[in-house]
Amino acid sequence: MDWLLHRVAARLIRTGSLKLTYPDGVTHIYGDGSGEAVHAVFRTGHAARAVALDPMLALPEAWMDGEFDVVEGDLLGFLRIAFTNLRTTGDTPLTSKLVEGTRRAARRLHQVNTAARARRNVHRHYDLSGEMYRLFLDADLQYSCAYFERPDMTLEDAQAAKKRHIAAKLRLAAGQNVLDIGSGWGGLGLYLAQRFDVNVLGVTLSTEQLAVAQQRAQEGGLENHVHFEMRDYRDLSERFDRIVSVGMFEHVGVNHFKAFFGKVKTLLKPDGAMLLHTIGRSGPPAATSAFIRKYIFPGGYIPALSEILPVIEKAGLVVTDVEVLRLHYAETLKAWRERFMANRERAVAIYDEHFARMWEFYLASSEASFRWDELVVFQIQLARANDSLPVTRDYMRQAERSLEMRDDAHGKGTPKRMAQDSSAARRPKRGGAVRGKS
Repeated sequence: MDWLLHRVAARLIRTGSLKLTYPDGVTHIYGDGSGEAVHAVFRTGHAARAVALDPMLALPEAWMDGEFDVVEGDLLGFLRIAFTNLRTTGDTPLTSKLVEGTRRAARRLHQVNTAARARRNVHRHYDLSGEMYRLFLDADLQYSCAYFERPDMTLEDAQAAKKRHIAAKLRLAAGQNVLDIGSGWGGLGLYLAQRFDVNVLGVTLSTEQLAVAQQRAQEGGLENHVHFEMRDYRDLSERFDRIVSVGMFEHVGVNHFKAFFGKVKTLLKPDGAMLLHTIGRSGPPAATSAFIRKYIFPGGYIPALSEILPVIEKAGLVVTDVEVLRLHYAETLKAWRERFMANRERAVAIYDEHFARMWEFYLASSEASFRWDELVVFQIQLARANDSLPVTRDYMRQAERSLEMRDDAHGKGTPKRMAQDSSAARRPKRGGAVRGKS
């Protein structure tokens, strides 16, 4: 039995019911026996030792390599016990604290997202097979936090509600010019053009998403109102009435916050406004998860609100509204994880078992982070002038109600389903990183 890991587990796991079987067959039970029982197995001594020293990276790598598995309960149940005990006791080993401290100190080095590096980072996630994404996303391929107005909503209904929620905060009017920074597969831009008769420019750095978005605009007869282009937001010079960005700010990097909001100010017309939708953390600034940075979102960073607002103020923009969405992303990820697991065999066929285990850990650990740790979603409304928007929030709810009635009459607000893309056979290198619109 690996005595170092046993000592770590015995100190950390105070609540819950966790059974660990070590490579030599010895089994120990940790916790107070409460909650759903979970039985996990370490199959190699190497994995057990690595996890004891650096659990944030070594545990997902052991899972991906099949050296760690859950034989009773599931991966999410194991992560629930780990996350809840970490928040309660915070009793991590000294070696782990030193490793994470080094990562926090080096976080700015990991986020030097030049234009060239940003393109490479996007390619490693957004340019995965479109068929793989369709295994777990809704028909509109909304790869960001849904908005669960009611607990019984389906993923499709909650994603439609998310688009309404964002559109209502934009205070749109016919004929306005709208910029969508990080436009994904085009669903939001197409929705805004359909519902408000606005002109939309969507910019992305993903070749796969761009091709699908452009095809959808053409098939929907919206090519004269919605244009999707391969452009970095830093290269834009046009002026816009409204700017929206959903799930892109997480990939800007703390080093580039000043440049981002400075550019937003120059792109907005004097009476313009923006809605920024981004994952954030409710606690103080921290380093990106080592697993996420290495395998999922290279160059990515989840900001604290204390890191965003001062930069907005210095850019000369006005914060007109802030909303914190709690647990909505946990429910979104739950739906994605369940759909992915139901289609897991197809994911293995598209890529391989190693990729499927990586993606399974990504979805489960992300859900755990939103459910039991400090991740949330910020929706920050900005303007150039203090009087650009109404002084109460009533207009938002009124707009949402009106949009909901129109969506019900037009098929829940989902634009024409995207065409099948040709990238299904594309495979990443083993251990390569991937990245998505969150």
